[in-house]
Amino acid sequence: MAATEQQHERALEKFLDARPDLRVELDNLNPLLAQAKGETAAQYRAERLHEAFEAEAEHQGLFAWELTLQLTATSPQDYENQRMEVHKEVAQMAGMEWAEYCELNGLKNQG
Repeated sequence: MAATEQQHERALEKFLDARPDLRVELDNLNPLLAQAKGETAAQYRAERLHEAFEAEAEHQGLFAWELTLQLTATSPQDYENQRMEVHKEVAQMAGMEWAEYCELNGLKNQG
């Protein structure tokens, strides 16, 4: 089960709560930059927040959905279970055998 939109929104809030400097930066974006892109200030802010979130995930060697799960899981085991569930869904959608998918993605084959 991929991370839900609600789960992702909670992750973004936790991410932002842990980075007060980023919150200040996002709250003080130049509205002319949003206007130049044909976006509202809120849309422009949300886009910058998503970019920062994705950059942090990449910095940690994660996909953005993995960072979402990490920030919203109730425990490390819960995170790992959810993460493996998503990987299994991806493998199925790709029509790959689980063992092959694990090898390709550097995952331990957990059955």
